Amino acid sequence: MIERLLLFNLVTDADDPILGFTTVWINALAKRCQQIDVLTMQSGRLELAPNVWVYSVGKERGYGDTRRTLEFYRILGDLLRRNRYDACFAHMQPLFAVMAAPLLKLYRIPTTLWYAHKSVTTKLKLAEKLVDHVVTASPESFRLPSRKIIVTGHGIDTEMFSPDDSPHNQVFTILSVSRIAPIKQIEVLIEAARLLKQQEQNFRLRIVGGADSQHMVYEKQLRDQAVGNELTEVVEFLGSIPYHQVVPIYHAADVMVNLSNTGSIDKAVLEAMSCGLPVITANEAFTPVLQKWRADLLVAPDSPEILVEKLANLARRSPQQRRELGCELREIVVRDHSLERLVGKLVDEIL
Repeated sequence: MIERLLLFNLVTDADDPILGFTTVWINALAKRCQQIDVLTMQSGRLELAPNVWVYSVGKERGYGDTRRTLEFYRILGDLLRRNRYDACFAHMQPLFAVMAAPLLKLYRIPTTLWYAHKSVTTKLKLAEKLVDHVVTASPESFRLPSRKIIVTGHGIDTEMFSPDDSPHNQVFTILSVSRIAPIKQIEVLIEAARLLKQQEQNFRLRIVGGADSQHMVYEKQLRDQAVGNELTEVVEFLGSIPYHQVVPIYHAADVMVNLSNTGSIDKAVLEAMSCGLPVITANEAFTPVLQKWRADLLVAPDSPEILVEKLANLARRSPQQRRELGCELREIVVRDHSLERLVGKLVDEIL
């Protein structure tokens, strides 16, 4: 049991479509800590255990970089003067880890950085030098050589993301869940939908996710692509969905397709697998995970024709066969990527 944990977070908001899962992580850690103080860049709707306190540097209030920096040191200084911390856990926050390092070292507080992305920035290089441990989901999720790396798997809430036994779809339903950005290659999926329609396949494609301001043009291009190829009856853009509302979306699908080539294990793919949903992915990080099903579930990037072939093969399986495949995929998540496993490893071995 940890008496008091200092936790740096990027966004603390139960409804955030991308980072809403951090609320689930914090609540899981709260069961193993007497007190958690969260210092976050941005806060929203809080749905946290009573022993969790949240302090925001004010991005949600429109504070600029200078104001947020001052708020960070004001809040952190006050917390360190008032409390004694056993450890600091920086979740996807190399910036906060770097900014806090002098004070944390002064107070002799060990720091663990969670980072799971192929991007290697100057901030990350500096953070790796300053923290005590780096935890990541897979070897591919942290691209700096370091003796500090501990691979823990992702933290998927396998109770929340669990299979559903409701009646199956009459129409083969393909699902995409991700932010809308060019790296996700959603245009390839829409091209595959065009080819499926050309083959007179009975299907629908549901695209979940929103675009930030820099990718609004890309989102419009995707919508125009669907309209231009007369796919509006089979392609549906659902927009951003609050994190806690996405599970029924997985349950209503027959396959999740992820063409992102980030090189790190995509959490949304694991969530789909945890729901017992078959997945097809172009992400190279899933090669060792899905090796047994390589012929059916792994696809090369930018290959709509091959994707169509794999989707058609999956559609020809019976609902029961797809369900059995989904159950096998869920076992991988439960064994290697469950939240319970991650939290236990963090608290008992790392923090």
